[in-house]
This record gives sequence, structure tokens and C-alpha cells, in this order.
Amino acid sequence: MQQRQRQHIIITRSRPSKLSSLPPVLRPLVRAYLLGLARWLASFVASWLSLGLLQKRRHSPLRREEPPPSPADGTTAGRTLDLTLFAVTQALDVVVGELWSRRKARRVAARKWSGLDDFISRMADPMSFVASCAVIMWAWFYAPDSLPRSYNNWITSAAHVDTRLIEALRRCRTGELRYGVDTGQAPLLGSMCADYGLPREWGDPAVSIPFPCDVVHMGRGPSCEYHAWRRFSQSWLWSMYTYLPLAAALQLRRPTLRSPFKAVVSATRSSAFLATFITLFYYGVCLGRTRVGPHILGRDSSSCDRIDGGICVANGCFLCGWSILIETTSRRKDMALFAAPRAMATLLPRRFHASLQWRETLAFAASTAVVFTCVQENPRRVRGMLGGILSLAMRQ
Repeated sequence: MQQRQRQHIIITRSRPSKLSSLPPVLRPLVRAYLLGLARWLASFVASWLSLGLLQKRRHSPLRREEPPPSPADGTTAGRTLDLTLFAVTQALDVVVGELWSRRKARRVAARKWSGLDDFISRMADPMSFVASCAVIMWAWFYAPDSLPRSYNNWITSAAHVDTRLIEALRRCRTGELRYGVDTGQAPLLGSMCADYGLPREWGDPAVSIPFPCDVVHMGRGPSCEYHAWRRFSQSWLWSMYTYLPLAAALQLRRPTLRSPFKAVVSATRSSAFLATFITLFYYGVCLGRTRVGPHILGRDSSSCDRIDGGICVANGCFLCGWSILIETTSRRKDMALFAAPRAMATLLPRRFHASLQWRETLAFAASTAVVFTCVQENPRRVRGMLGGILSLAMRQ
């Protein structure tokens, strides 16, 4: 028996492996490729099975973000959509970042790296955040049901806006409220004007074409610039109540003599970012309604319908995201990765038929496999807080 085992070992050792039959130059490449493929497949299978377990878990009614779907229409899937989109965003960031890094290395070696390339590298995260915020704010204004309820409520509380004004602009978009025509919408803004000490006729679209910016300012005067300043100061104070305790708690992890100063600076910068975000949104609306829009489109009833029917809101949605330039470079990438999946979620149905759930599972498993494989082979490529957490968790 021992002699047979020895013969088997000798035969096995003498048999040439597939890698040894390759040229020496190709062996490391093939070995790295096979190892990466094995890691990807292992992560793919694990992610597929784990998401399936999460999807089968019953949702607690106390924490439900949305009403339960009716059994008749069969829309029972989509509860894990936010998690899937988060994974997809991280995977896209990894793939695009790797491709751009290789392109940069080639162009730098060839001395073809230009100022435009450098500008794109620096502004990729801010432009991604701007686009994501534009989609999110548009959805908050015209399609609030496409946002998670808690996220929608947080935006509403940060905006400090009278809901009657939002409803009036929504009706302008749907055509229920039209200037120069009595459509029975006067009581909506008329009651708002009365509450803020403004003439009630200012809220009548048949008489006031368009309704003055005093109504948009909610009784703070006719000046759009003064209203923007008031918005900034109010939002900054509101934000400091939120960010200062968080910044102080983070500094307590490694306290030093400069920790209080760092906490105040961090909270001030973050509060300035959020205050500027809110201010730019409102001032963008005013730019579209009074400062720029009428000079381009005109002041007649149809032009006012177009401006208040979406152009002024779109202007505010576009401008607000540029407040990210106040934040540091490291914070910009974190915020861009935070906003992107939420913007993508507004473009997809929150609920869909269970027969389509395999598509979501496939997207999650493939994206998670990309991220986990990259963490093991090139940890620095996975950006944001997730990259640091995964690198620490998977460190051998």
C-alpha cells in the first residue's frame, strides 16, 4: 500500500501543470487572472445568497418606509433597492476610476496630460454631486413619493418652506393653475398671503401675473438678495445644531488641545455647505422667476406659465449642488457617492413585480463582487468610507 502511494506521489509531481507549460512571462499574468476570477465568483455567489436571505426577511411594520404592496398587483419586490443601487454606484466608481487611472498613466508617460484632463479629474466628484442633487431636488418637488419617506421629510424640514407654495408650483406644472385664467386656485395662495400679511389678490393667478416674489419669500420683503441672505443665516444656524455635536463626538475619539477648534471648523464648513445649498436653490428659483427668466422668455401669461411650470424650479435644482465646492476634497467624494444612489432610485420604481427580482439580485451580486475583488487586489481604488471599512475588515 505504501509503495503504491509513493508511486502516485511521484507520478503526480512529475506531471507538468498547466501553468508550467506556459512561457515564464505569462505565468504571473495568468495566475493573477485566475485568482481574481476566483475571488469574483466567490463574492458573486455569497452576495447572491445573502441578498436572497435579506429579501425573504419580513419587514417590521414599525420601520416600514412605504405602504405594503397589495397582493392583487403582485408588486412585492423592491424593498432592497436602495442597497442594490448603493452597490452599483460603488462598482461603477471602481470601474470608471480604474479606467481613468490607466488613461492618466498612459497620457502622463506620453506627456499628453492636459489642463482639461486635470480639470475633469478634479471636478468629476462635484459634477456628479450636482447632477445627483438636481435629480433629487426635482423629485422632492414634483415626485416626492419616489424618495424614501424619511429622506423626503428631512429635506422638507431643512427647506423651511410653506407647503402651499410648493403645491402652487406643482399645480402650475400640471396646468391646474394658469395665469390670466380663473381656475379656482386663488384660495391656495390667497390664504398664504393673508397669513404673511400680504394682499390676498397677490395669490390670485387670474389677477396677479405672475404672483410676486414677496409670496415666494413668505413675507420677508421683495428683495431676492435679502431673502437669500436670510435663508443662508437661518439655515446655517439650523445646521450648526446638527453638525456641531457630531463634529465634537468625532474629535473625542482622539482628543487633543486642538480638538475643540477642529470640531468648530468642521461644523462651520458643513453648515455653510448646507446653508449654501438651500440658499442657491431658493435664489435659483428667484433668478428664473424675476431676475433672468422674464428677460429671456417674456412676461406674458404663457411665458409665466412656462417659468413657474418648471423652469424656475429646474434652475434652483441645477444651482444648489454647486455648494459642494465649499467642502474639502475628501468630503466631496463621500458626498458624491452618497447622493448618486439616491438620485438613481428616483428614476426607478420603488416597487416592482416579484418575477423581476432576479435582475436586482444579479445587479447587486455582480456589483458587490467587483467591489470585494478590488478591495483584495487594490484597496485604494474603493473610495469613500466603504473602502476604509472593507479594507480593515478584509485585512489578513
